[in-house]
Amino acid sequence: MPNPYFRFKQFTINHDQCSMKVTTDSCLFGSWVAGHIRNLDADKNILDIGSGSGLLSLMIAQQTQALIEGVEIQKDDYGQSIYNISNSPFANRITIHQANALQFNYTKKYHAIISNPPFYENDLKSAATGKNIAHHDEGLKLPELLNLIGRQLTVDGAFFLLLPQKRLADLQQFIAKRQLFVNEIVSVHQTPHHDAFRIMLRGSFLESRSEVYKIVIKEGTDYSADFTRLLKDYYLYL
Repeated sequence: MPNPYFRFKQFTINHDQCSMKVTTDSCLFGSWVAGHIRNLDADKNILDIGSGSGLLSLMIAQQTQALIEGVEIQKDDYGQSIYNISNSPFANRITIHQANALQFNYTKKYHAIISNPPFYENDLKSAATGKNIAHHDEGLKLPELLNLIGRQLTVDGAFFLLLPQKRLADLQQFIAKRQLFVNEIVSVHQTPHHDAFRIMLRGSFLESRSEVYKIVIKEGTDYSADFTRLLKDYYLYL
């Protein structure tokens, strides 16, 4: 039976009621995003679309003083994220709303928008509705997400996405139709001998040449130096 919680150095994520569990790639993504936006001031705002268990919001809150809002459509995920955040040191800076992100009444624009959106659009679906929303395109399709980002991101802001490697071509096609640009792409590999299975992407309204990097999670039986550097402030045994 999987562990119903994941303990970090400064907070704990309970995820037994969530459709999306804590995964290595989501932890890597959270730490990577936090590294980019750690200098945001306390008067800046961050939006977490599809906030799930609250993992990304909490990882970012640990590294910045900015205010964070999450929007989560699923009741169980929302309830568990409220519990996780309430029992963390960062509860006063994170607000989670149970709502459809496309229909939510936003009252501000955001200096950073993060999302770990539906993974497997058009792939074989699960019998579990919650997993379909979390993994597929039933809750929020990629073009809709990009439209939302384009509406809610400040002119000088940045957005961050975690996607399967195979969605990169789709993403670039969708972005090309909007006034958004890809500024950085990081391919994520399990080991030096594996093909990329995820991409972490940073984008904005600023047109620039895309920086392309690679990160390996494990080298042999140990975490790589890059992975350790990113996760050492979070993982208990790093």
